[in-house]
Amino acid sequence: MLKSSSKTKLILALFLIFQSYVCAFTSQAEQVVIYIRDDVYYDYVKFVDGKDILAIRDFSGKTIRRDVVDMIIAQQALKIGGFEHSFEYVPGKLNFRNTKLLEEGKLLISFDSYWLSDAKKMENDVFISQPLIKNGEYIAGIYTNPKNTAVLAIKSLEDLSQFTSVSTPKWATDWKTLQALPLKELIREDEWLSQARMVNLGWIDFILMPFHSTKDQSFTMEKIHLVPVKNIGIELKDSRHYVISKKHPLGLKAIQAINIGLTALRKEQRIEKAYRQSGFFVDKNNIKVLNK
Repeated sequence: MLKSSSKTKLILALFLIFQSYVCAFTSQAEQVVIYIRDDVYYDYVKFVDGKDILAIRDFSGKTIRRDVVDMIIAQQALKIGGFEHSFEYVPGKLNFRNTKLLEEGKLLISFDSYWLSDAKKMENDVFISQPLIKNGEYIAGIYTNPKNTAVLAIKSLEDLSQFTSVSTPKWATDWKTLQALPLKELIREDEWLSQARMVNLGWIDFILMPFHSTKDQSFTMEKIHLVPVKNIGIELKDSRHYVISKKHPLGLKAIQAINIGLTALRKEQRIEKAYRQSGFFVDKNNIKVLNK
């Protein structure tokens, strides 16, 4: 009898161990891996600071920026739309690797939105969400080294002819916009961080960047410190969207959910409010757009 009782306990213990493995596997399976640029991820972690993503309504803060808002809005929209999976973030130096991963089905979604012109090049392999940022809403600042007083004195489109800028044709809208400006020279550099460093070092005169929420709208990251030309902007004439892999097993579920969520968030004006609080959406009455 005692032997039978010990045997029963052993079977029960083995069953509980098996159950714990099953639960762990299920939990792991529910997590979706998201590759994200490391500087964006670190600012995201600092801003969120353990808060419930769905509950975030205030988008003001030191480390908030357009990329971070994109990350949060994507998760809120997916959750509102009924997408229950959680995410595991893998930060790194990823600029254009994500595009290949999306096309191959190895990445579900890019939490950094894409220009519609770039997304359309991939439309055989990706779903394109409803617009996150509508055409006409993206006004970029002319960012430069604080010591570059010549750039900071820009007042008109003609003034740009004295200066160099930097971008990449891989961002079709940015590149096309800069090509249309009367620049002294447009330099190609495919890595965003390298672009910012070149301007910070004074090798290039300016870079187009989203406006930031700091009091002087400046951007600081490690040794990079850039400031915008006051009350001057450049319109980037395109809309921005989330792209979701058609080849990923959760792709169809995710595009349906995110569109439901984006519709709900826009109806409540939460998308516009988030970008305004983050400093990205500026009052157009206070900005002279040079390429209007």
